[in-house]
Amino acid sequence: MTLTPVKRFWKVLKPYRSQIRQIYTFALFIGIVNLTLPLGIQAIINFLQAGEYTTTWIILVTFVLIGIALSGFLQVLQLRIVENIQQDLFAKSAFEFAYRLPKISNLKLDKIHLPELVNRFFDTITIQKGLPKILIDFSLSIFQIIFGLALLTIYSPYFIILGVILTVTLWVTFKITGPKGLKTSLTESSNKYKLAHWLEEIARVNGSFKVFANHNLHLNKTDTIAEEYIISRESHFQVLLNQFRLFIGFKVIVAAGLLVLGGYLVFQEQMNLGQFVAAEIIVILIINSVEKILRITDTIYDVLTSIDKIGFVADLDLDEVGGVAQVHSEQGLHIEVQEMSFGFPDSNKSIFNNLSFTIDSNEKRVLKGNSGSGKTLLLRILSGTLPLDNGEIYLNNTPISSYSKDEIYKSIGVSFPTNQIFDGTIYENILLGRNISEDVVTDMIRNLNFKQYVIQQPYGIHTQIDSGGRRLPRSIIQKILIARLLIGSPKLLLMEDPLQFINDIDKKKIIDYIVDDERNWTVLVISDYYYWEEKCSSTLDLNLLKKA
Repeated sequence: MTLTPVKRFWKVLKPYRSQIRQIYTFALFIGIVNLTLPLGIQAIINFLQAGEYTTTWIILVTFVLIGIALSGFLQVLQLRIVENIQQDLFAKSAFEFAYRLPKISNLKLDKIHLPELVNRFFDTITIQKGLPKILIDFSLSIFQIIFGLALLTIYSPYFIILGVILTVTLWVTFKITGPKGLKTSLTESSNKYKLAHWLEEIARVNGSFKVFANHNLHLNKTDTIAEEYIISRESHFQVLLNQFRLFIGFKVIVAAGLLVLGGYLVFQEQMNLGQFVAAEIIVILIINSVEKILRITDTIYDVLTSIDKIGFVADLDLDEVGGVAQVHSEQGLHIEVQEMSFGFPDSNKSIFNNLSFTIDSNEKRVLKGNSGSGKTLLLRILSGTLPLDNGEIYLNNTPISSYSKDEIYKSIGVSFPTNQIFDGTIYENILLGRNISEDVVTDMIRNLNFKQYVIQQPYGIHTQIDSGGRRLPRSIIQKILIARLLIGSPKLLLMEDPLQFINDIDKKKIIDYIVDDERNWTVLVISDYYYWEEKCSSTLDLNLLKKA
């Protein structure tokens, strides 16, 4: 069940209940201490009216100054606590994204551009900036309003009317405008991300837009999306403006009520001048607190919206953990597919219907089929990243669902034509965190015939390479990816055009290495290169399997 932004907000704060209680406790004391200012001024004015210069007057002045200093000290403590929460939230959000992104269900990723989701991480910064205002300023304003109204009722019960008007006004304001403000904020945020995604697309296909820049597609589409953002932003601003207009009316009513009621009570000698000045200071504090709450409202909308956007990533289904079976085999995996059916959830057409075939242990086969027959999809299904609609896949006579996902991924190597080079060293790109000695890595580099290239780099295998390997030859990129595939000695290799950009001499050497009978792994490869068919034991034709 999808949570509302408000429920998400409480869920985010739940781990910090003890810290928030401390913040509220300090806010409670600050609210009480702040009352020393009007009370002290009231007493000082009374002494001044009496024309007396006594030690008591000096004590009162000192008392007011101590109250101001103590209030500042407690606010510093609040800032320290909130800063700790901010730092912890940032670290948690970073690890949440890093953990979830690789584990998001592949069925979900077919509808989502994953790099665009990463933009939502920056909403963590919005949450960080908004928390001090919500936890400190908001709570302090609430306590100041409560204590101020309580003190005013001591001066005169007539001031209870002021409290009722204030409470009703705030309740009506947020009841009417609150839901609409949150809705317009969410719409504004959606358009913001839509624009960011389009700018990323311009950057991603920069070469094409550079050549066709005169046609202004990039500018026209940017203009359309930016206009949508501005319209939604203006709608949200109108909500905030209406809230502030209501406050202005409220402020005029309260100020008029204070002057009329306070003056009347002074003339009737039910309140002295010192009390009147103190009451005026209290009302000013209350009005300022209400104004601060209304200004914080925009921050609350931003924080709730940011939490909802990050929550979208948290709501995406992760890969199922699977069973607990483990792969115990020194030989390549034996694959048996029985009456397998698969179709994407949003499609009425099944891509595979009752597909069955067998691949023996250590067998090397080429997967063939017409374009659109589902060759790539079959590799993804065999790798365990997509669930079946019907049928079963057996690895070593055990259903694939009985294995844990980690066990499957540890036992197979998957290679697709998409560029999977990330910003890191050659060594990191090959191992991906696996605990394998540097000598084994060097030996693999030699077998794939790019040792000479690595030696020529300034730091050898520890040379830093750019994201996507922008300055690397395409052949070296593919060799690094093949090294990543083979380095862990997997029991099953699933590959699609793994050697497309490698020269024929190296290509044949690598194929000979992969299909050698000494290699205890099963191979299924998609490729039109003739040498694969010459060296592999047989082919697997999807066209024939679908007709069977």
